[in-house]
Amino acid sequence: MSPFDKIALFIDGPTLHATAKILGFEIDYERLLGEFQRRGTLLRAFYYTPIVEDQKYSAARPLLDLLDYNGCAVTTKPTKEFVDACGRRKVQGNIELAVDAMELAEHVDQIVLFSGDGGFRHLVRAVQRRGVRVTVVSTIASRPVMIADELRRQADEFIDLAELKLRVGRDPSERLRPTLSAGKHREPAGEESIAD
Repeated sequence: MSPFDKIALFIDGPTLHATAKILGFEIDYERLLGEFQRRGTLLRAFYYTPIVEDQKYSAARPLLDLLDYNGCAVTTKPTKEFVDACGRRKVQGNIELAVDAMELAEHVDQIVLFSGDGGFRHLVRAVQRRGVRVTVVSTIASRPVMIADELRRQADEFIDLAELKLRVGRDPSERLRPTLSAGKHREPAGEESIAD
């Protein structure tokens, strides 16, 4: 990435949460946004997650509010789950992420996709045809690996989340209580009920 690149982040929330959890840490989203602001001009950041509609309170709500407060566009939709061929519980794909990435492609130099879902390979290829470089963030440091091989190979650059741990993560035991920090409202992460 060039420091002059216009960058957009596209975060598949449950997948990123599950990947960080397997690697033994939680994402500090303020630090994550700051990391990519240092790598170029961060134009937009998008966060996508399903929520359970019939719950009065979602454990993810504090996180979603924090992201929204810090300028991250948050997209939610009702949870639709299925079991894959290996018997793992999966959340249905995120068409909203793909549509937003295609719409924004003409305005950015680089898209950073936080997902390992092989279904995004076609999106990555389509965005690349528009002249946009694509970085995919996931991990190959876990067993099983959290990224589909075809997605990793299609990307212009692959960043292993394990390498970002010290810059964008915190240990789950370091959860913060709600406080005001530098004018920003800090809340504990709240994806547990979504991806566990």
